[in-house]
Amino acid sequence: MTGLIAFREIVLKVHSRCDLACDHCYVYEHADQSWRARPKVISPEVISRTASRLAEHARDHALPSVTVILHGGEPLLAGTARLRLVCEEFSRALTGIAALDLRIHTNGLQLSTRYLDLFAEFGVRVGISLDGDRAANDRHRRFADGRTSHPLVLAAVALLRSAPYRHLYQGLLCTVDVANDPVAVLDALVELEPPRVDFLLPHATWETPPVRPDGAPDAYARWLLRIFDHWERLGRPVPVRLFESLLSTLRGGPSLTESLGLAPTDLVVVETDGTLEQVDSLKSAFEGAAATGFNVFDHAFDRVAAHPGVRARQLGLAGVSDSCRRCPVVRSCGGGLYTHRYRDRNGFDNPSVYCTDLRELVDGVEGRTAPRETAPQLSDPAELARSQEELTRILLARLNADLAGDPGWAHAWELVAAVERAGPAGADALDAVLDHPFTRTWVLAALDAARDGRPGAAEAARRLTALAAAAVLRGGLDLPAEVAYRDGEVYLPTLGLLRLGEPGTRGRASLHVTDDGYAARDGRSEHRFGPAAGDARWQPVRTWSPGPDAAPVALEDLDPYRNCFPRPPRLRLGAGETEEWRGRLDRAWALLHKAVPGFARAAATGLTTLTPLAGGPRAGGWGEAGRHGPGALGVPYAAGVRETALALLTGRRRTRLRALAEVTDLYTLDGQWQHPSPWRSRPVPVSRLLADVHERVAVEAYRRATAGPEPGGSDRIHEALDRLSTAAELTVTGKRLVAELRYELKAVDA
Repeated sequence: MTGLIAFREIVLKVHSRCDLACDHCYVYEHADQSWRARPKVISPEVISRTASRLAEHARDHALPSVTVILHGGEPLLAGTARLRLVCEEFSRALTGIAALDLRIHTNGLQLSTRYLDLFAEFGVRVGISLDGDRAANDRHRRFADGRTSHPLVLAAVALLRSAPYRHLYQGLLCTVDVANDPVAVLDALVELEPPRVDFLLPHATWETPPVRPDGAPDAYARWLLRIFDHWERLGRPVPVRLFESLLSTLRGGPSLTESLGLAPTDLVVVETDGTLEQVDSLKSAFEGAAATGFNVFDHAFDRVAAHPGVRARQLGLAGVSDSCRRCPVVRSCGGGLYTHRYRDRNGFDNPSVYCTDLRELVDGVEGRTAPRETAPQLSDPAELARSQEELTRILLARLNADLAGDPGWAHAWELVAAVERAGPAGADALDAVLDHPFTRTWVLAALDAARDGRPGAAEAARRLTALAAAAVLRGGLDLPAEVAYRDGEVYLPTLGLLRLGEPGTRGRASLHVTDDGYAARDGRSEHRFGPAAGDARWQPVRTWSPGPDAAPVALEDLDPYRNCFPRPPRLRLGAGETEEWRGRLDRAWALLHKAVPGFARAAATGLTTLTPLAGGPRAGGWGEAGRHGPGALGVPYAAGVRETALALLTGRRRTRLRALAEVTDLYTLDGQWQHPSPWRSRPVPVSRLLADVHERVAVEAYRRATAGPEPGGSDRIHEALDRLSTAAELTVTGKRLVAELRYELKAVDA
């Protein structure tokens, strides 16, 4: 069967009875009472057949690992002999196919050294249910005669925490009751030093809603937020999966729990008689809600994976109710646990019965953490530059891993390493050439070639050698720098183009620093070149200054990797063309500073390289961002002053947003979200809508200052910002960016 999501986790019911009488238990106290007709303990035949089915499933889907959770009832009632058989059968079946992660969830009452010795032998990790301090635990977790279970559970946890078994301690599971003191509950759990705490909302549906002592629709959110605040005050002493899942999704990461987020379910339940069922919590909805009609003797796991009930929990955004799809926190809450959506009249096509709680919880966690969870690159240009520098080095290291076996590349890499070891002058010079925007273009192209299996090691080695040689010259280093030239010339990144032979010739030359510049030795002859050489064989990279206090900007019309823009670059400009372009850039920059000084200052930040592009301005006059590192911009050479000014403004806005998106999570694209756009005929993903708004705020400011506002321009931007403000896929950093854009537009409208 195609399109199936494989099961990576099975819950194996090894015993169907319990030694406690918890009044909030979904197995015994809720709608589905099928446990009454099932065997108390799992049989050897069910164990063996389930292990074989799981091994078959793991092999067919090439799963690297699978998790088996021993469950009940109370699984320890199965006894050590039956649990040993489970461990042996599953270990044997999965050997050579997939790694096996064995776990057990228990109330801990029967836990003893004989169980823990068995678990240590097979690496079975132990999770224990405990609702907090004694008052909280005794509210629900009692024996049938009303006796407390709390001292026995604490004894079990103490044994599990002892030196021989500590590595088996998986964590504590706590069911929320808003009648309990949340601070006392967390303190009691933290005192037991669990590797992780899971807070679980009590199972409820719209037909059997959760208890709300004060009638407040957000009682559970307020209780959990008090836990969160105390957890924060304590310095997050233990991982809390509920909170860490919310923080992950708010940053753009995955959900870490089935009860939240939009990740598809990958769990199947095996009952003591071999019946295959959906997630166990469905027993809270109605009799037979978890049933599939399949069993391990007659059916493969793929049959369950294709079951409509299972598929419904694998649809992500499409699987939640319409109101949930339009909710800005749906990516974090995921519509809530599937069971909690049930209503008799329309099944599971509803928000969670905890909807208000979940919204308040997500908003509360976000509001408390957004300032420190927002990526610093958004507000700190220096931090953005550092992150981009690091990204280039990461990509270069990856390329080195791909090409390390090539002798030419290895030799060039050693020269780069020698430059870096040559003290501060070498490190600074190497930084300068690595941070050249088209170094990123080259690295990405070389990585593409290596990934696609295309030959490219020789070309990559030539560029790396030239890059290292440029660093040697820039740093004035006494290091050998031999370069290979092709078609008679070699480009030295950030410095210029050196012609060493006639067109069509190939060879090698050794470069070194001289008193007045640089020299290239080719065979017996030496050719001097550099800033003061005045030789037609040396074409330096020219520069332009956007202002008296600004750093020079390279006018890059030589680098062969400058062809990374949507339109082709101009060939080398003549001296007169260069002066003409500089004058046009001066006037365009002056216009920007007069019309939109704040946007102009922002555009100048980090600008290092301008490349003249062929042709005149495109419709709208936008600048060109390409596949390169930050700092570069392509500008149509034939554009007039106003068009050049607009190209500088919009191009820098584009490159800034691209640079942010490369090193921060502004949004996630793991759903099928589409948003109406005021500027486009079809709905667009959030990335496109955000990019449009990011540019048009600056354009609106420019037009108002130079030609008057575009009719309806500001209204359309406000409309798009309103849509972005409710976009579920934006992270906390993305939301902060939208808030900044709204502030910018407010200043424009003032």
